[in-house]
Amino acid sequence: MSSREPSLSYYPVYIPFTFIRYCFFCKGLAAFGDPFGEEREKVEIGKQASTRLILFGLLLGLLVSSLNQTITVTAMTTTVQELGGISLFGWTLSIYMLMSTASMPIYGKLADLCGRKSTYLLGMVLFLLGSSLCGMAGNMTHLIVFRGIQGLGAGSMLPVALAIVGDLFPPERRDKPQFMLVSVFGLASILGPALGGFLTELLSWHWLCFVSLPFGVAAICLLAIGYRENRNKHKLIIDWPGAITLCGSVIAILLALVLGDAGKQTEGMLAGFYGLGGILLGLFLWMESQGKAPILPLALFRHRLVSSASVVSFFVSAGMFGAIPFVPFFLHEVQGVSPALAGAMVIPYMLAYFVGNVVSRRLMSRFTYRQMVLTSLLIIGVGFGLLSMIDTQTTLQTVATYMIVAGLGAGQLMPVLKTAMQSAVSKQHSGSFPSLFGLVRSMGSTIGVSLRGLLIYVQPDHSLGIEREQVFTLVFFFVIMALLAALFLGKAQLVRGDSSELQSLQARRSLQ
Repeated sequence: MSSREPSLSYYPVYIPFTFIRYCFFCKGLAAFGDPFGEEREKVEIGKQASTRLILFGLLLGLLVSSLNQTITVTAMTTTVQELGGISLFGWTLSIYMLMSTASMPIYGKLADLCGRKSTYLLGMVLFLLGSSLCGMAGNMTHLIVFRGIQGLGAGSMLPVALAIVGDLFPPERRDKPQFMLVSVFGLASILGPALGGFLTELLSWHWLCFVSLPFGVAAICLLAIGYRENRNKHKLIIDWPGAITLCGSVIAILLALVLGDAGKQTEGMLAGFYGLGGILLGLFLWMESQGKAPILPLALFRHRLVSSASVVSFFVSAGMFGAIPFVPFFLHEVQGVSPALAGAMVIPYMLAYFVGNVVSRRLMSRFTYRQMVLTSLLIIGVGFGLLSMIDTQTTLQTVATYMIVAGLGAGQLMPVLKTAMQSAVSKQHSGSFPSLFGLVRSMGSTIGVSLRGLLIYVQPDHSLGIEREQVFTLVFFFVIMALLAALFLGKAQLVRGDSSELQSLQARRSLQ
């Protein structure tokens, strides 16, 4: 019997009082007439407090993992001076991205098979182990290896956290905690460089790694104590061939993008990496179509809502990470703005992103997913169009205004895509969905960043006016592709109060 249902001895007393409650239609009398009302209220309050603690633990874990992507930037000079190997320093960032992106689908599958709690704790332990080793690294090679361990653990944070939120909250209440989880990345992008510079100047670069430890341990304790997972037991079957081919294809493609961005590799080597990635990806898709327990269930893509939202997320992520980081670079190189002030131009974008998230949550139940996504993409397009016109005469206030427009559109879009995809996914694949969403976004953002860097590198005279035009031409192409994919989202929408099963049924019917 479920813990929510009263015991058999409770019914002889409960039924008469319930009858009196509905006969008199009196809330005060009903509260007086239910002798177990106070105990029920205490149980409900306890559940709410436990849910808040779990959510706080997830936020702590995401914060420390996302901070590690930005906190090391300002410590680059100090780290290189102590460890040497300036030519290898870029790999401390790239290896973290490679390992976290490649491991996301595996963690999603493990969350379905082994449980959310154990999978998340495994990732957090690996992340903290990598952080400890990074702080004790004696040379650049060791630092790169230990950063890889960090990234391997960080790959579990976002997909498993989104899966846990999907278990804790019904569909009509998921948007707020999901907004909080995604907002952590914006907070980390603002705090990371400043915190890194402060800790490096006050202590040393080693503390950039050690600072994660107490927060990570606190996140482990909150989740281990507060999260009581109810799940069906599954036989542990891991698709190792699928996992190996998927990781190999993702790493090969990202390596080609990263090396191409650096501009130091021959075309033959890059073509080899792209070819290897394509072959392994083809093998992965074939194996997943034949396997009984696939790492990434291809059945998810048979739902038009999932496949369309995935394509939109991919191109929008590529566009955002291609355009937004280019703006501070342009302001510093062309207008001569200081690095700190140029970097501060991202803050209006992130603040507007938060506001867009809030607006999206309030409008999502009033309009269809397609209407919300198309509107958001149009706002993003207007913002990118304005940013494409900045030049040496553009004031910083004007640039901040343009960034706000782009941030409003992006902030409104992402919660809609997550909710739309999650409403169409069955409980069986609820752990694979967040990893799919994270993988799509990571691949899109990596391609956007790499292509932007490649466009800048290939200019012989590095004329940033020409590069700006080429970068935003590429960004507009991404936005147009996202608009075309959004047309296939159908007429599904979030209905407040519906169960996840009914949400999924309505999503399927809307596409028929």
